[in-house]
Amino acid sequence: MRLVFLLFALLGQAAWAQQDPLPVKKAVLEWLKVQTRGLPGEVSIEVGSLDPGNRLAPCHDFEVSRPAGAKPWGRTNVLVRCLDEAGWRVYVPVQIRIKAAYLVSARPIAQGQELTATDLATQVGDLAELPASILTDASLAIGKVAASPIPAGRPLRADLLKMPTVVRSGQTVKLVSRGPGFAVTNEGRALNQAAEGQPVQVRLTNGQVVSGIARAGGIVEVSY
Repeated sequence: MRLVFLLFALLGQAAWAQQDPLPVKKAVLEWLKVQTRGLPGEVSIEVGSLDPGNRLAPCHDFEVSRPAGAKPWGRTNVLVRCLDEAGWRVYVPVQIRIKAAYLVSARPIAQGQELTATDLATQVGDLAELPASILTDASLAIGKVAASPIPAGRPLRADLLKMPTVVRSGQTVKLVSRGPGFAVTNEGRALNQAAEGQPVQVRLTNGQVVSGIARAGGIVEVSY
């Protein structure tokens, strides 16, 4: 009879054994603090809790990671894995807010217009609620051109801007060929348009076509 009682007591303990949610929440919070270090603006983190009635075996050592495809901020999930013998895995919901200043257009910007500092303004908001390509640094916008018309007050994304064209198709360009111990300057006609650092083909006066890299001022560099 005593053996049966002990057996039921042990089974009862096993049935009631569960993971304390607090250590899991603490492990997730500390991991997220490291992951969000260096982000612009003010970061706030909310960590969801395990079900207090969970049936996970107690664990004391955790590994936290971001599941493949999960967003780095906003409403998302992290994966918590028990490194003890229990070996369970569970997803924990989190919300990461990033309050920071981002760029908006200060006035309407025409397609092809080169942006200057006067075209830019800032607003403060939660970057987690905005597209990942949102711009927060003016240096990434000034000198770029609008890929399409941009109305006033539009949040500026990287995909709305492009590098300005420095070589146009049909333009006479200065071809600078460099190699070990020599540099030769020639002239030719560009066969395509290109932004700074992009490849461009040039037809020389003798009909030969060479490829080079577009530079400002109608220059094309060819390296050997």
